[in-house]
Amino acid sequence: MRVLNGVDEIRASIGLHLGYSGYRTVTQRDIDVFAELTGDDQWIHVDAERAAQGPFGGTIAHGLLTLSLGPRLVREIYRIEGVRMGVNYGYDKIRFPSPVPVDAKVRVGAEIEDVQDVTGGILVRLRFTWEVEGAAKPACVASMLLRYSV
Repeated sequence: MRVLNGVDEIRASIGLHLGYSGYRTVTQRDIDVFAELTGDDQWIHVDAERAAQGPFGGTIAHGLLTLSLGPRLVREIYRIEGVRMGVNYGYDKIRFPSPVPVDAKVRVGAEIEDVQDVTGGILVRLRFTWEVEGAAKPACVASMLLRYSV
């Protein structure tokens, strides 16, 4: 795990790949619980029989489920210290180039894209890329904004 201590170390890391999380298997139970929680019960996610005849040969994870695994996985990659606190400020861009099939293994890679001064702290733009083991394209690519008070 990489530890970035304070604004100077964060700035010095712009453009550097911070590493990858370990892989996590996305199960049908994960998909079903997410569907129940969000109300997104489209057949491509929850109906294994019908999805087996669909375009992906089985059920796939929701794009937003894939995105929501980010915070858990990213904690394995890096930690920010030397700031008072950090909050999720949102996302600038999210894309889902390829699906996450049921029982696929997913990991996240992280890179600091930019650091901007803001009142009372900094705004850090991180590029997160979700990869499915063995897949040619990423499952998700997102630019997340995190605001840190210093």
